[in-house]
Amino acid sequence: MRTAEELDIITRMRGEVMHRRDLTGENLFLAWGYPTVIVLLVEFVALLLWDEDWYEWLWTGIPLIGTPLMIYFLNEDYERTRRRTLDENVILMMWVFIGFASCVGGAAMGFAGVFQQAFFAYLSLLCGLGCFMTGIILHFRPKIICGIIASLFSAVPLFLQGNLWPWQLLVTAATIAIALIIPGHLFKKYVKNYYESI
Repeated sequence: MRTAEELDIITRMRGEVMHRRDLTGENLFLAWGYPTVIVLLVEFVALLLWDEDWYEWLWTGIPLIGTPLMIYFLNEDYERTRRRTLDENVILMMWVFIGFASCVGGAAMGFAGVFQQAFFAYLSLLCGLGCFMTGIILHFRPKIICGIIASLFSAVPLFLQGNLWPWQLLVTAATIAIALIIPGHLFKKYVKNYYESI
């Protein structure tokens, strides 16, 4: 009888430990979402007001803002938990790859002369898929749904060509807000409620 009680206690304790795991990374979506949306909106306004081609390269400033913020929040999370789980490492590496693919893809499209035709659809799709995969890994439904919506919206910039090209920036800013900012705030609220319930 005693063995059954001990096994029951161990099972319950294991369940509590698994359920009450540390949640981190609640600020990373916002660290990339806000700089991206702000830069795209500044570029959109600049293109409408001054119609200068060099403004289309303002997006290269996004990593200059997002990378230090990401490093700061990762260090803050690590100081709090003193460990990094496999899920966190997979998510981090996936987003590092997405950032690398965005920069390399943007530069390649610029040199190939197809930047205006394809880059913002490409960027939106990468962010939508990243959001979706992060939601799958974390079992967080709002990220899954926002990732699907953003991925669907990623096709819209392909239809805005020629004189409509600057509007790709506005559509992409909205798509990035759906893929990063909205789920970022929802996840931050979820993490806050989670720690308040402990």
